[in-house]
Amino acid sequence: MTAVDSLADALEMTAPDRVDSHLHPEGSFDVADHVVPTGREEIWRFTPLKRLRSLHADAEFMSSTINCTWNTPEGVRIEGVDGAEARSLRGVSGLVPNSRFAARVLAEVPSTLLIDVPADADVAQPIIIDLDGKDAGTTEAGHLVLRFGAHCRATVVLNHTGSASMAQVVEVVVGDGAQVTVVSIQDWADDAVHLTHTQARVGRDASYKHAAISFGGDVVRMDANVTYAGPGGSAELLGLYFADAGQHLEHRIFADHDAPHTSSNVSYKGALQGKGAHTVWVGNVLIRKVAEGIETFEENRNLVLTDGCQADSVPNLEIETGEIAGAGHASATGRFDDDQLFYLRSRGIEEHEARRLVVHGFFNDLIRKVGVPAIEEQLVATVEAELSKNVVGKHF
Repeated sequence: MTAVDSLADALEMTAPDRVDSHLHPEGSFDVADHVVPTGREEIWRFTPLKRLRSLHADAEFMSSTINCTWNTPEGVRIEGVDGAEARSLRGVSGLVPNSRFAARVLAEVPSTLLIDVPADADVAQPIIIDLDGKDAGTTEAGHLVLRFGAHCRATVVLNHTGSASMAQVVEVVVGDGAQVTVVSIQDWADDAVHLTHTQARVGRDASYKHAAISFGGDVVRMDANVTYAGPGGSAELLGLYFADAGQHLEHRIFADHDAPHTSSNVSYKGALQGKGAHTVWVGNVLIRKVAEGIETFEENRNLVLTDGCQADSVPNLEIETGEIAGAGHASATGRFDDDQLFYLRSRGIEEHEARRLVVHGFFNDLIRKVGVPAIEEQLVATVEAELSKNVVGKHF
């Protein structure tokens, strides 16, 4: 019996009651259990499958051309592992793949990049993992595990740049009482395709913040999921994206409240400009019968800067118990606020500059929530660079 088989059996015995929902297909480690998506499935209906270079199907996972480098703060272990250790890490977050590409990554990729922060460590310096792609013609895959010991404090930044075609699974294990931030930046070149799934398991009384930031790439689809290993865990799921002409940026979250007295707060904001720019946000929150006393809220807001864009926003909230502290969701897509523009113009600010200020104001409160000063400064500069690609002062 393999380590993956043993883990699958253990999860089968300990998993919460299964949920019969098209939003949460039943998972399996066996690739054969996952058919190739056609685009008619609910979880794939927004995704341009023809542009994924078969990463969602059966593309060959070739030798990697991505250059991966990192800093290593004192006491932190960062290492590529293979063999038995790599196999033991497959599904360590509780992930049982519900997509063909994730099952293939866990089954076929021979090595794992392990970032291991020990218990009680207080890592002041952000751990930066740079993944720089060199060839979008190479279809490849990667498995990363971020393991945080009990009561530690740490921040990990995954910085994706360059040209690549990558299927990726990131697993995050947050120990009891730990305070953890994970930032994933997708600042790819225009030809990149990135299909990625992040699965986090949050321990008792632990705090987990995940920020998904997407600017570059031809197609980026990111799933950010979270479950809980005990009561008192909290998750803050943040997202910021800016789509230009022809880009498809898709973000999906799933907060699975499978323990009592847990919380989740989801806030994603996006802007779109240019013909064919398309963004998708799907927010799924499930409150199971055992999850009494939980609190959750999710919101998505999109700002359309030019004609020819499309923003899809789908919040979903499934509640199986009435014994909760609070639950809600909000979604909005719109153009510039005419009242804000009028206010700024009435004070002598040129229309082009007024529109630029409105966009920065739209993003700034979320940028400040990231909590990593160097990244916040980078994001402000990147938003400015995105605005320069289009004449923001142009009338719709």
